[in-house]
Amino acid sequence: MTRVRVTAPRAASRISADSPAEPRESAEESAVGQVFVRSLIRSQLRLALVVAGGFLLILGAFPLLLAAIPGLGDTRVAGIPLNWLLLGAGIYPVTGISAWLYTRSAARNEARYRDLAGER
Repeated sequence: MTRVRVTAPRAASRISADSPAEPRESAEESAVGQVFVRSLIRSQLRLALVVAGGFLLILGAFPLLLAAIPGLGDTRVAGIPLNWLLLGAGIYPVTGISAWLYTRSAARNEARYRDLAGER
């Protein structure tokens, strides 16, 4: 799914094609629309905090795991200590998976908002 940002003057977006003289009320301007927008913002914030917390938890678990297993420091792979390899290269897949999960869930939240607000 590709995101496209469309920008236009707000006054132009409120004019209906049927009656150009009458402004059309968008979902964000109604009371119900404002509730939907606040709900979307809260869900996106909650999602960001959960993903960031999970990422930090995993990031903090790496050194704890290495400290809990003392033999890992002595193990070498291609001349590089395994603990350095895990800390140096092992975090990149975790970062990628966290980013992928966040974008997928954020897109799902936005799709739910569009469905509730009646936008397409």
